[in-house]
Amino acid sequence: MKTDTQLQLDVAAELKWEPAVSATHIGVSVQDGVVTISGHVATFLEKWHAENAALRVSGVRLLVMEIEVRLADLAQRSDVDIAGSAELALQWMDAPVRDAGKVVVDKGWLTLSGSLKWQHERQAVGTVMRYISGVKGISNQIAINPSVTADSVQSEIESALIRQAHIDARNVLVKIQGNTVTLSGVVQSWAERQSAIYAAWNMPGVRSVVDHMSLTF
Repeated sequence: MKTDTQLQLDVAAELKWEPAVSATHIGVSVQDGVVTISGHVATFLEKWHAENAALRVSGVRLLVMEIEVRLADLAQRSDVDIAGSAELALQWMDAPVRDAGKVVVDKGWLTLSGSLKWQHERQAVGTVMRYISGVKGISNQIAINPSVTADSVQSEIESALIRQAHIDARNVLVKIQGNTVTLSGVVQSWAERQSAIYAAWNMPGVRSVVDHMSLTF
């Protein structure tokens, strides 16, 4: 297990390495394994990239994001303008997403709501909204409301984990209760953890995924 000092150095180096992030005004501190990233960035998209860069680092288990989005004067936009851009972005998406997605803008913060069938559709809306200029934050509250619930959800998820060679499916336990999948066990990296969660979300009938997996290095 990495020391706090080594973890701090690794996260700082990864942020500096990430081309979508300007690490000039970003600080990294670690205490008892908890990584805190503070400072400010120019866009919400840059903040998102900073978060994902930190999560890529081996040893990061708990991450606190205290980064403020400080828009330049020329990047400032009214909520009405941002809402118009969000509506236009939805219109360019496929029909299920276009018809179901709803957006509320409050002081640059987007709240997404509505109901979709698949997790990848929900993620697609969030991805598109991240690229809208003037956005300071996004709360994705779109619900997953599949039309079917597969009886073989558990076996399908376990099969998906086995197909992904970098995951030892024997170490990931899958529990099904209604439309909720709970994952527990031990994984070797954040990438393995995300792959297991992704496999669970890919099943129709799954409305929520609870992550009780632990990381070991």
